[in-house]
Amino acid sequence: MNFVEFFNRARARLNFDVPAGLTDAAVVPVSGDAGTDRMLQIIAAEQPIRPAAVLIAVVQHEQPTILLTQRAAHLNDHAGQVAFPGGKIDASDASPLDAALREAEEEVGLDRSYVEPIGYLDLYGTAFGFRILPTVARVKPGFTLRVNENEVESAFEVPLAFLMNPANHQLHSKEFRGAERSYYAMPFEERYIWGATAGILRVLYERICLP
Repeated sequence: MNFVEFFNRARARLNFDVPAGLTDAAVVPVSGDAGTDRMLQIIAAEQPIRPAAVLIAVVQHEQPTILLTQRAAHLNDHAGQVAFPGGKIDASDASPLDAALREAEEEVGLDRSYVEPIGYLDLYGTAFGFRILPTVARVKPGFTLRVNENEVESAFEVPLAFLMNPANHQLHSKEFRGAERSYYAMPFEERYIWGATAGILRVLYERICLP
């Protein structure tokens, strides 16, 4: 699938309707994996909802890429892991989109004038009690990043073609409170992309790349 087709499909299949499950405890996000769904139901009953937003920034190079970050090693949550730019939604944010753009500016200095938002992907629940609403966006090249070392160790780009190739989607599993939970991993060069980041990328593949 080429870049033009990818974004034509994204525009046709995504929108900016905010799902009720972002803030409604009665709605538990569905992952498609039975073990993970049971885990999310347990977490939803135990922890308050923590709405978050991330930016899936697809950079319009000749061979398009997705912008990712390596989180700082000293952070309390997901230290050292590969992540999308993003974070929790603040009361001052006008929308999840606004939160994603703000966080991208704060974490890596991505100027929103380069960003063309396309729409929200599916709501994604994590084992840490976050409900993440990703925004898919097209990003014009030519931007200059300024990494906030308090939050991010580095920023890097991975080819869209690699991430949207199901042959690179490794499926692993581990036990969570007596139930088997599956999760995706997409190792790329020295970067280990897994957990929520890989899970969201898999959702992106299923929503946009499959017929």
